[in-house]
Amino acid sequence: MRAAMVALSLVVAGAASADEAFITNQNGDDLTVLDLATGKTVATIPIGGKPAGVAVSADGARVYVTSPEGKALTVVDAAGRTVLDRISLEGGPLGVAVHPSGSPVYVADWYAKHILVVDPVARAVTARVDVGASPSGLAVTPDGATLLSADRDSDQVSFVDLKTLQRVATVPVGQRPFGVTIDRDGRRAYTANVGSNDVSVIDIASRKVVGVVKVGERPYVVGLAADRGFVSNQYAESVSVFDVTTLQTLATVPVGEYPEGVEASADQTKIYVANWFSNAVSVIDVATLKVENTLDVGDGPRAFGAFIRPTPRQAKP
Repeated sequence: MRAAMVALSLVVAGAASADEAFITNQNGDDLTVLDLATGKTVATIPIGGKPAGVAVSADGARVYVTSPEGKALTVVDAAGRTVLDRISLEGGPLGVAVHPSGSPVYVADWYAKHILVVDPVARAVTARVDVGASPSGLAVTPDGATLLSADRDSDQVSFVDLKTLQRVATVPVGQRPFGVTIDRDGRRAYTANVGSNDVSVIDIASRKVVGVVKVGERPYVVGLAADRGFVSNQYAESVSVFDVTTLQTLATVPVGEYPEGVEASADQTKIYVANWFSNAVSVIDVATLKVENTLDVGDGPRAFGAFIRPTPRQAKP
């Protein structure tokens, strides 16, 4: 089966020289690879199963894609732009995160109250961690010690100790938290609460909410760059921008229709927003807070997770 996965057809248009974006296209059942220096699509990788969640490993070697309808985790060779494997899972795999060491991979089962711990080499679920109802977004602290799960239908974030694989705390947040994002220092986490139209700011050390930011209608994910938060508002077709120190709103940036996934470039000068209903990615200049470009992608882009891959020339030593 693995040989068949590798043999899946690709549409390749050349090598990239800067950040790349791996955009899950749920309606198109594939993964668009964008060269962000040129704004061009350099590969289209068939995935199947209505892909939604995505996580690029810290070393940029692998991309992991969840397919909720296909009940699978697809493993992609990022540099080769080929499918290496497809691992069958249970339930409704949605949110996904990778340990900073490269393994294991953590997958939120949307239909259950647990996180699946997946060994991608053994192709096996090695553990299940109990969390709240309908876990969605996942994020791992930079030190690899703690996993955060946005438990949408429990209005909380679960803290999981990754040594013991036990939930050690729950933090009440706003209504229906979906995306959860941890800053580069591992000090704070931010949840986009789709039911209360706000962002909860969590101090990770104390495991307490230390602030709330009102944003647009149905916020989905928070991206972070240059001491600013960028929040995709699905129903408002906009991105709310706030100062992470003062928690004051700085701007509202119009983007495409039904924006979802948000992430910053490696140098934090650009924000990329996947617009599900527009089949496009909006590029926001972090300095001017204006859309400077719109990039065409596949059908139904969601890019829920960590979808930016710095190429070797851009990667940190």
